[in-house]
Amino acid sequence: MKKMLFTAALVVMSALAASAQRYCVIDTKYILDQIPDYKAAQKQLDAIADQWQKEIDAKFAEVDKMYKSYQAEQVMLTEELKQKRQDDIVAHEKEAKALQQKRFGYQGDLFKKREELVKPIQDKIYNAVQKMAASHMYDFVLDKSGGVTVLFSDPKLDKSQDILTALGVKQGQ
Repeated sequence: MKKMLFTAALVVMSALAASAQRYCVIDTKYILDQIPDYKAAQKQLDAIADQWQKEIDAKFAEVDKMYKSYQAEQVMLTEELKQKRQDDIVAHEKEAKALQQKRFGYQGDLFKKREELVKPIQDKIYNAVQKMAASHMYDFVLDKSGGVTVLFSDPKLDKSQDILTALGVKQGQ
């Protein structure tokens, strides 16, 4: 009897604690799309990425041209010259792959540039969310745009516009 009473009390207390938690929902993708600085940073990143991709494509095109030239001439080359040309082709291909990794790889130049341009904007949003959560005493702030799957949220719980207002962003910029 005591165990059953204890279990019932524990369930009731858990339910009360869960219902007392306050939360809201935001959409960081929507917030970012409304910030002009983010749009400008994204355009700048796209332009840089396109430029670097063209540079890498040119290197691979050069390797392809070298390989086709080698294939056409290989019957007339000595074994020594064949090996030299093969080594040269492999070296150029490694150089192109290294450049690709340097620009677009994990912790590459694009990653660093994105951090340089976008991280300050993300930090502003994070600070605004923290201030809002503290002032409204929210226990949880869920982001419906990212990794957390939110199947439904009441529009009155969406505080994305409040974050934009706190950041000084006017609707429709």
